[in-house]
Amino acid sequence: MGFGTLLWAPFRTLRRNPAPVFGTGLVVQLASVVATAAVFVPFLVLAIGRIESASAADLDAIMAGTIGWLILLTLVPVAVGVVAGAFLQGVMVVEVASGTLGERLGFGALWRRAAARIGPLIGWTLLVSVIVLGVFALFATIVVMTALIAPDPLAIVGVVLVLILLVLGLVVLAAWLGTKLALVPSVIVLERAGIAQAVRRSWQLTTGHFWRTFGLILLVGLIVSTIAQTVVQVPMLGGTILAVILDPTAGATYDAVTIASTVIGTVLSILVGAIVAVVQAALIAVIYIDLRMRSEGLDLELERHVEAREAGRPVTDPFAPVPTGEPTPTWS
Repeated sequence: MGFGTLLWAPFRTLRRNPAPVFGTGLVVQLASVVATAAVFVPFLVLAIGRIESASAADLDAIMAGTIGWLILLTLVPVAVGVVAGAFLQGVMVVEVASGTLGERLGFGALWRRAAARIGPLIGWTLLVSVIVLGVFALFATIVVMTALIAPDPLAIVGVVLVLILLVLGLVVLAAWLGTKLALVPSVIVLERAGIAQAVRRSWQLTTGHFWRTFGLILLVGLIVSTIAQTVVQVPMLGGTILAVILDPTAGATYDAVTIASTVIGTVLSILVGAIVAVVQAALIAVIYIDLRMRSEGLDLELERHVEAREAGRPVTDPFAPVPTGEPTPTWS
């Protein structure tokens, strides 16, 4: 596939089978929003009530406890996001793969096939999340320790400059590793591979195709991010301007317009977020299939699969490599 074809293929995936694809993305977005609201809203109501009724002697202890619980409760929506994100990746891999075979699956079929590999997908997503959080925690610890141990402003400035250079280096490293390992979810789902095997396979497939893969991921990310920011921010900014025009004194009309624009912006953010998540997940699956076509002739195997299926002959899974001596898995 050409670069332009690959660039717009994820958007065509959304258009080809919109209901289950967009619906899954929307479910994932809503799951994260609901989990966050269910955890933080009751907690904040309770915490504010305790803080307001606390005596001066108990206020510091209550504030410390509130902050501690707030940090712990953050893990709940993070965990939900990890599971939901992994599931969406699986669904989009299945959707793109079935599309190459001329199939159009509904919610049930997509979800069942993705759920069959949800364990390794969650494991991979969780592993990446832990590594990222660990790096951030390490940098935060270095900054705090430097501020406590080195009171000399020049020493602090020197450490900050070193950290900036390290961050830039980590950004480059993250871009490289992220590109080399981008295909891991696709391999996990379509080749029934474990995490370690999927890492090796993704590394192998992207060898010799790094810049093409990186460019596609970066360009699509910029496109969808720009569109998303425009769609969400313009109505909210327009609502703020309208509120000032209608009620310069910031009275009831100002509050009503501001609340309405905030609600609209939130709804748009969820809807657009679902589309962005779907497109980005679909892109990875498209790149995976394209690289296998280039390096392994997968397009010929897919063509043979479709011909055999239409002729009524038994078919096997065209995506998963079959280990010697093991039964051939079926796509269904």
